[in-house]
Amino acid sequence: MTVTLKVTDDEEGEWAVLRVSGEMDLVTSPVLRQRVHDAVADGRRSLVLDLSEVLFCDSSGVGVLIAIRRLIRSCQGRLRLILPAQGAVDGSHVNRVLAALGVRRLFDVYPDVAAAVGEESTPLSA
Repeated sequence: MTVTLKVTDDEEGEWAVLRVSGEMDLVTSPVLRQRVHDAVADGRRSLVLDLSEVLFCDSSGVGVLIAIRRLIRSCQGRLRLILPAQGAVDGSHVNRVLAALGVRRLFDVYPDVAAAVGEESTPLSA
């Protein structure tokens, strides 16, 4: 069985949007870390991670998300996560994992990209 993680990038105004799909684990999550580092190296400081298509996330994936948060904060940037309440199987897997580990409150979470890049939008409560 091959575990894969796909990251595609897009732009929405001043926001760099990385759409992530597949599984975030020890083997695959460094791909996301590198893509974020590349975006920051290119001068991007406003970042949306669309995690709505992530089917699995273990502690390594959570560690990468926390490291990304730390990186973005260190350069006075903004990070927003897309973790929809409704998903293929009872909502976002990543949302449930972050909540179970008690770190969901560290992130600004939005239901979709449009809400995340909107100037007057507010994050979902933890």
